[in-house]
Amino acid sequence: MKVLPFVLSPRCLLSPQLLRSPGALLSPAGALLSPGGLIRHLRLSSVLLRATALDLAILAGHLLLYPSGISAERRTLPPVNETPDSASLTTAQGVGAATVSDQPPVVLLHGFIDNRSVFLLLRRSLSRHGRHHAESLNYSLLTCDVRAAAELLGRHIEEICARTGHHEVDIVGHSLGGLIARYYVQRLGGDVRVRTLVTLGTPHAGTQMAQLLSAHPLMRQMLPHSDLIEELRSPAVGCRTRFVSFWSDLDHLMAPVEAACIDHPDLIATNVRVTGIGHLALPVHPAVAAGIRQALDAQESTGLEGTASVA
Repeated sequence: MKVLPFVLSPRCLLSPQLLRSPGALLSPAGALLSPGGLIRHLRLSSVLLRATALDLAILAGHLLLYPSGISAERRTLPPVNETPDSASLTTAQGVGAATVSDQPPVVLLHGFIDNRSVFLLLRRSLSRHGRHHAESLNYSLLTCDVRAAAELLGRHIEEICARTGHHEVDIVGHSLGGLIARYYVQRLGGDVRVRTLVTLGTPHAGTQMAQLLSAHPLMRQMLPHSDLIEELRSPAVGCRTRFVSFWSDLDHLMAPVEAACIDHPDLIATNVRVTGIGHLALPVHPAVAAGIRQALDAQESTGLEGTASVA
């Protein structure tokens, strides 16, 4: 297994022990152990409040944008990139000729009970930095099986490759979307099509929080030790896709928070630890967007030690 830490530009550092167990600052009687412990506890409380307030603000804004993302995205040809190495190819639909750029298309896949509108800010960020061909895919709210959704994703990616002339794509998946994409890559041979898979707050090891909505089949598949999670723990020798997993110490939907890390002996994985934001902020925060762009642009993962706050 190749698991490498990856660092965003830090503004402040928080103790991993404090983030995992705030109660460690208290004595058995409930008294604070020291003035330093009180300061750390207050600092953590402030960070948690800010992260929660940010998630609530993002949720409110997303509810306003949600109707705009219900319909499927209109498929268009990527913009012409007039580089010497570009090659013109006729699209599968016969609409015209598309010029193939060096960068593969980016496929954006949303989370549970969500739609493509969640990626509005990320798409703008990618476009401003030269990633002009990004496509958001919606899967049905009636989807009840990650495997079926992964098969549908595979058909979409084949269509995108045929239409654009690219052999590979990159994928960014938020929450459940990352799990669907991982299943496609790891279990359905999608590693021949996916160069880099970036996941944001994806329950790679399952999450106990799924118990709250366990009546839904998708939620049961996201429980630790579900058949699906155990299947993803099976060997994946020779998998060619690079994995980059962004996980947050303040992600209240991951229990434990490290469940969003990839830990598999056969996968080339980079786990990106960020602090100061929650689950809903991962696909919209500008610092995370910068990390995503860096991950997509990197030809090889590089290990940098440390922990970063993006708040």
